[in-house]
Amino acid sequence: MSSSRKPMYGPADLNGFDPRKRLGAPGDFPFTRGIHPTMYRGKLWTMRQFAGFGSAEDTNRRYHFLLEHGQTGLSVAFDFPTLMGYDSDHPRAEGEVGRCGVAISSLADMEDLFRGIPLDQVSTSMTINGPAAILFCFYVAAAERQGVSSDKLRGTVQNDILKEYMAQHAWVYPVEPALKIIVDMFEWCTEHAPLWNTISISGYHIREAGATAAQELAFTLANGFTYVERGVARGLDVDAFAPRLSFFWDIHNDFFEEIAKLRAARRIWARHLRERFRAGTPRSWMMRFHSQTAGVTLTAQQPMNNVVRVAYQALAAVLGGTQSLHTNSLDETLALPTEEAVRLALRTQQIVAHETGVADVIDPLGGSYYVESLTEQLEREAEALFAEIQSVGGVVKGIESGWFQRQIARSAAEFQRDVEAGRRVIVGMNDYVSEDDHPVEILKVSTDAEALQRRRLARLRAERDEALVGERLEALRQAALEERNVIGPMLDCARAYCTLYEIRHALERVYGAYREPVFF
Repeated sequence: MSSSRKPMYGPADLNGFDPRKRLGAPGDFPFTRGIHPTMYRGKLWTMRQFAGFGSAEDTNRRYHFLLEHGQTGLSVAFDFPTLMGYDSDHPRAEGEVGRCGVAISSLADMEDLFRGIPLDQVSTSMTINGPAAILFCFYVAAAERQGVSSDKLRGTVQNDILKEYMAQHAWVYPVEPALKIIVDMFEWCTEHAPLWNTISISGYHIREAGATAAQELAFTLANGFTYVERGVARGLDVDAFAPRLSFFWDIHNDFFEEIAKLRAARRIWARHLRERFRAGTPRSWMMRFHSQTAGVTLTAQQPMNNVVRVAYQALAAVLGGTQSLHTNSLDETLALPTEEAVRLALRTQQIVAHETGVADVIDPLGGSYYVESLTEQLEREAEALFAEIQSVGGVVKGIESGWFQRQIARSAAEFQRDVEAGRRVIVGMNDYVSEDDHPVEILKVSTDAEALQRRRLARLRAERDEALVGERLEALRQAALEERNVIGPMLDCARAYCTLYEIRHALERVYGAYREPVFF
């Protein structure tokens, strides 16, 4: 429990609070109470489960399983080589292929991943950042092979490179060219894929690295403002691309703080987009977001306790007004989840939706002295952090100087000290421990995926048109050299079955590779 919290809240804690300005109605500026007038009475949130392991065929079977059990959207977890832009047969991929997600090295893999799944009927989220544009092009090309044009595609590619430099470290190119590719995506999708969310500005990984709720809120929004600034600097109309920006929040155990964080996030984004960036349409002011229960709160000890943690976190996300939700499985701190654990995590969302009654009333906590006071407090803390970010030269300068990395590391260290000193109780880990802790069965990922992928890639290279591959890769390199939009030429590479690393390398020859400076 935070030491700054009072034992009780009342009218005095909201002195001068004007509900008409600070709350408004659901669906109206500043969207504190939610972005839709009817919220879940009109339509429930999208229930996604993050899935990916082994080969594309392995994961395709899991997707069909999830869709059959009531999931309403797909979310792709990629293996580490794919996250870093390496083909499965690259020397740096050895031992990691298919281990923490699905291996996707070309359009052929993407076609297998979604075989039998009509891409004009599902919404797909892809969690990838450094090579995000390349995987997006594979997806567009796979849809084309199904006869689905890009203007019919719905979903999100995470594509948030700034938080990679801050927290997660799955980068490819230096900061400036990486930002340029992201704005290329804004521009291309505005014309060709208007239903697609071009970026999911992610607080999740910032929080998982150790940030506080206020830091997650401020650093994520500051990243979002930076992307808007870059789009406007390109000459794009803010109202042409801002409605397709989405967010991704981490939902932790402090129940009311997480609800207040989500409400504050909507209000801050709406105000800045309308007043600072002069966006003219309410769709630009609305913050749409996905939420995921917190991976770092799961414990290997007494893993059944994770079911309870996830249920409360899911409830907080719903009461905070999320548009889609992933609930972690009880065994995810130990391995990729089993089908049984995934089913239980999905059932947790369905119980919240259909049995608790919380979806029947829009923003049922609105007007609570405590929740509104906490929302105001988090907004003040975020604005103070925005001022600090400006004082260090903005987001890019703050990354380059290591300011963000140091802030997150300090918060993580403070949390760990509190756990080790017993000032923060983690049930089953540092208190209420049990000697007869029952292990759970975990998913064993086959080691065959790497050998299979190597054979598939060898066959792909033998059967494709090598002259066309060379031509398309050179056209992409030229587009980068001439500072043109690279998405069209990249899509042409995908269509010709150029591989992930070949496309990455063509751009790397122009942009170079990012090397993190030593900060600490």
